[in-house]
Amino acid sequence: MYSVFSPRWMPLNVAALRFPYVRVLLPRTRLAYIHVRNLLTDAKRDRSARVSAYVALWLPEEFVVFYLVRGEVANATIRDAAGTRAVAIATALDRIPSEPEYGDICFHEADEQQLACMFESLSRPDEPWSAGMHVTDPAELFPYLNAMAFDGFMEIIAQDTVNYLVFNNGAVQRAFLSTTHHGTTVDRVAKLFAREGRAEGTQVRRWSGLDPLPTQAPPGLVVAYRELASALVERLRADGHESAGALAEQARQNLVADHPALNGFSFNGRPADDVIVDTRSLTGATAAWIKEFLFAAVDHESSSAESVLHDLTWGRRHLFQSAGLYDQLPWKVL
Repeated sequence: MYSVFSPRWMPLNVAALRFPYVRVLLPRTRLAYIHVRNLLTDAKRDRSARVSAYVALWLPEEFVVFYLVRGEVANATIRDAAGTRAVAIATALDRIPSEPEYGDICFHEADEQQLACMFESLSRPDEPWSAGMHVTDPAELFPYLNAMAFDGFMEIIAQDTVNYLVFNNGAVQRAFLSTTHHGTTVDRVAKLFAREGRAEGTQVRRWSGLDPLPTQAPPGLVVAYRELASALVERLRADGHESAGALAEQARQNLVADHPALNGFSFNGRPADDVIVDTRSLTGATAAWIKEFLFAAVDHESSSAESVLHDLTWGRRHLFQSAGLYDQLPWKVL
């Protein structure tokens, strides 16, 4: 789901794109006037802003989107020269200049199913159409989807608007449209294919299935687990275990096939990957590594895993306990 793919579909004038919304919380504004981190924090703290929404940023060479669910940042995607993909929330935040001179931002409330459509379309390659199919001809497109009992969603980019149709068994179940035309959903969709008679400017893509928007582990928890892992290695190295770093990396390699999140940890100087998993997966990976590492590295005659973990986790015990880390360890730490 998180692999980079070519942005061939995206119009060159990405800065002009408009996505559907339920309510405008912040109209498109120059980024220089907005502190993004404060905006995202306020969305979590301000009861009136605890909504499902997207924060889109048009930077000079990148397009970044944060997806919020009930005020909490759940995920992020980016489009740059390398392609279009999901990224860690912290990585997306790091892409924003501290004192931007150029760029725009908007904050729009949106339905959670629309957020799922946006995320999928910006993180997963679309499915090809049958050869020779005229996807911009609704008289051919919709009967085709109906005949194949298509389940999933379709994205329609018409000039500067991005629109989504969700299908169930070949029929349109929901529509998220950027257009402001009046009329029925059928009328509004028809106008997307022939806006001022220029259907050739319309792009149509599809994806089978539509999962709920995935939620990443909070950036603060990722940092806490990385710092705990490094502290465990340094503690054992200070206790005289000179091979602690090598044992830590060996434990990571032993487990990474079952716990890909461990690619986000580094013990031998290699660059750590982005951590783009949910809290449960991240906690499970971290707990598995801790068990593997401590069983191999701790000298039980001079110290114990319980005492080491107690010393190194006590200051953040509430964070780790809330994430379920202690429940997955074989030692009683608290």
